[in-house]
Amino acid sequence: MEVAVFTFNAFAENSYVLYDKSKSCIIIDPGCNSKDEQDLLVGFIEQNELKPVKLVNTHCHIDHILGNSFVSEKYGLELIAHRGEIPVLEAGKISSDIYSIKYDPSPEISSFLEEGDTLSFGDTNLEVLFTPGHSPASLSFFHAESKQLIAGDVLFEGSIGRTDLPGGDFDTLIANIKTKLFPLGDDVIVYPGHGPHTTIGKEKKLNPFLQ
Repeated sequence: MEVAVFTFNAFAENSYVLYDKSKSCIIIDPGCNSKDEQDLLVGFIEQNELKPVKLVNTHCHIDHILGNSFVSEKYGLELIAHRGEIPVLEAGKISSDIYSIKYDPSPEISSFLEEGDTLSFGDTNLEVLFTPGHSPASLSFFHAESKQLIAGDVLFEGSIGRTDLPGGDFDTLIANIKTKLFPLGDDVIVYPGHGPHTTIGKEKKLNPFLQ
């Protein structure tokens, strides 16, 4: 599995395109919120002759859903996420008004993922992990063969997702990092919702929130 990252919008949010040799791909947390950002995403997909087959949100905070409408309409995709993120998604317009940021309302979640489900595309299977704490029902996606984890805003290099937003809880987030992510292995690469990628081992050793 290959991972392409694009840093979009005023929040410097990481959007991901996951693809494999089949040329199928999934788009996770599209934050593209301008024509230039949309063109960059589409250009990469076309240049690599990829076929988008799924649109997925790790969670539905405004910075991660700004491109949902564009991607859904461009590629005819329904939105996939955890049902516990419905209230967060529905608050998108309020959030966009608070931050005075352009927002084309996201489609509703049409297909739900739960802990233990498999998110599949092409020849690739991702394990679905339920990792709330930053948001009420955040999901992380683990590819065991390549030891790669798409973590949303759960774990960052040297930090963790903020827990002061509605539905956030510090103790829950820390517990999920330690019980769901740490056992995956120290050599697992973590692709976060913001900032550079890191590894489980590095964060176990150096992250001040996890000591």
